Amino acid sequence: MRIWISKPFYETLPYLYAASGLAMLLASLYLNFWYWPTICLVGGFVCLIFGLFVFFKRRDFRHDRAGLPKDD
Repeated sequence: MRIWISKPFYETLPYLYAASGLAMLLASLYLNFWYWPTICLVGGFVCLIFGLFVFFKRRDFRHDRAGLPKDD
């Protein structure tokens, strides 16, 4: 089953993942209740890494599709 979303939202997803990861990392500095600092720290790193992964995979796919050389 495919899920179709609008292109502007689809293009901003990696930035939203990275922004939410940074927000969670900052929240882990200020929260001091139960295990929330640890949860925010781990969740922040996961969101940040996932956002970067999606961003680079899209960039590589677009370069491959356009026939451009990679920036290794």
